[in-house]
Amino acid sequence: MPSFDTVSEVNAHEVANAIDQANRELGQRFDFKDSGARYELEELTVTLHAQVDFQLKQMLDILKGRLGKRGIDIACLDVKEPRTTLATAQQEVLLKQGIDQETGKKLAKLVKDSKLKVQASLQGDKLRVTGKSRDDLQAAMQMLRTSKVEVPLQFNNFRD
Repeated sequence: MPSFDTVSEVNAHEVANAIDQANRELGQRFDFKDSGARYELEELTVTLHAQVDFQLKQMLDILKGRLGKRGIDIACLDVKEPRTTLATAQQEVLLKQGIDQETGKKLAKLVKDSKLKVQASLQGDKLRVTGKSRDDLQAAMQMLRTSKVEVPLQFNNFRD
């Protein structure tokens, strides 16, 4: 029976490349020269370090631009509140990955309400959609692409 998986994943290698590019851009910009501003990547958390809160906002814009050019959807970013002290300012940006239970149930309900001849089942952090026809599965993919969900969706493991 044909099926595919709906997932929300982030390419860690592309994220690392985007962070490297953003750090290089900070080194070349006049307003960030000798300020000690930098990005740090640990697993799926990016920490922005700067002197003042205003620079963090600029750095966040640079980061979003670099991630977007690398093909990473910025909807997966979870921006935390900045922490400022007298000397420095820091901000964490989490990269969300996987489909949580609530979003998975919402997607499964969308598939069920679409009147397509497919079934959806939540399996861990992915949603498996099965059906008898390849055309029905492609229609389900199109419907999921146009749905208003707060996480970016990718489709993989298409089996015929």
